[in-house]
Amino acid sequence: MKYLVTTPHRSEYPNPLVLRKGDFLKVGELYQGPENWDNWIYCSTNEHSGGWVPEQIIERLPEVGTGRALQDYSAQEMDVDEGDLVQGENILNGWCWCRRPQDGALGWVPVSYLSALLSEA
Repeated sequence: MKYLVTTPHRSEYPNPLVLRKGDFLKVGELYQGPENWDNWIYCSTNEHSGGWVPEQIIERLPEVGTGRALQDYSAQEMDVDEGDLVQGENILNGWCWCRRPQDGALGWVPVSYLSALLSEA
């Protein structure tokens, strides 16, 4: 799906968490905020101080506060400006994984900052 960016977004995380399927996680707090970005959990690894991970890709392990990544994942957020065009590839928990065709940039953008464009027939 093609989207027009309606609101600028800047990442607050210059060093995003990147996971490979099977990576062990320290599972932290559930995100709580006014944006309705439900089911995001702050996780870290032995190699990285942390980032937000969708709850759906975390396998909870018996030891409290531990988990394992069920799939590859990147917490990379995309910096976008109003008027940018992006290609949405996956929507999850109020965010859309996007590709910007003009430069190939990849990352998450809040869905509420996007407006769907009608595809050309």
